[in-house]
Amino acid sequence: MQVLIVKTSSMGDVLHTLPALTDAMQAIPGIRFDWVVEEGFAQIPGWHPAVDRVLPVALRRWRKQWFGRQAREERAQFERTLRAQQYDVVIDAQGLVKSAALVTRLARGIKHGYDARSAREPLACWWYDRRHAVSPRQHAVQRIRELFAKSLAYALPESQGDYAIARHFAQSQCGDAGQYLVFLHATTRDNKHWPENRWRELIRLMQPYGLRIKLPWGAPHEYQRALRLADGFDFVEVLPKLTLEQVATELAGARAVVSVDTGLSHLTAALDRPNITLYGPTDPGLIGGYGKNQIALNLSHSSDIADISATMVAERLKDVM
Repeated sequence: MQVLIVKTSSMGDVLHTLPALTDAMQAIPGIRFDWVVEEGFAQIPGWHPAVDRVLPVALRRWRKQWFGRQAREERAQFERTLRAQQYDVVIDAQGLVKSAALVTRLARGIKHGYDARSAREPLACWWYDRRHAVSPRQHAVQRIRELFAKSLAYALPESQGDYAIARHFAQSQCGDAGQYLVFLHATTRDNKHWPENRWRELIRLMQPYGLRIKLPWGAPHEYQRALRLADGFDFVEVLPKLTLEQVATELAGARAVVSVDTGLSHLTAALDRPNITLYGPTDPGLIGGYGKNQIALNLSHSSDIADISATMVAERLKDVM
């Protein structure tokens, strides 16, 4: 059976789809997947053993100049590539009008997706041949697992979902695997940032344990923050600019990770690494870290992430180490 997945973004959403592929692979011998995904996350689907082809799409970039020559040519090439394959099943796990109208509609195969009460944008279901009711009051991973089970007609496993990508990185880990921590300090929204003085206090509290601390970054302002956090600590390493796969390799070898609410925290969960994720205004119940040894740290009396102390984090970190 050949299946097309439409799940384009964001990083966390793409990662949350992986356990559904593992379920299907175990339930249906020989099933294979192609996957339409935003170009910035195109490395991720190929880490899963059931994925044959990754079809990058650039909806985010194209919409800035939708009628420009380059965007029109790239869209035409994408449509030719997409329509060249006949699929047994097409699953739109995005549940948005843009994914349904601009991608799923073009694919050749029986199209499945959420019904109007289950989709994030109810109008998306107009482009589906089969619509499935999936409760939104459950973790995003479980929602997608249920959608796949209903679309492909197998019983949803009761066991915890398996991302099945940790083994991809097992052979590429560095010689210092298990001898360092990773602190994921960067996120997009200001109210999700943990204050820099808290990070530096946590670094000081970790010094007696003899572990190195690695700080990845993506944008120039994140690099500057990493330099400020590392200043004066010779056991803290600001990593060079890395690809997503290189970041995943660093995470896969970590003894443990501390993170704010960011896509890389979901990548840590997918790699089965112990992770303490700090939450402020976000509800971790529906979109928090899903997997082994994932600890959501938030305060019931406050949505201000700054109220989480470094001592609280250090105590939880010692437990998972």
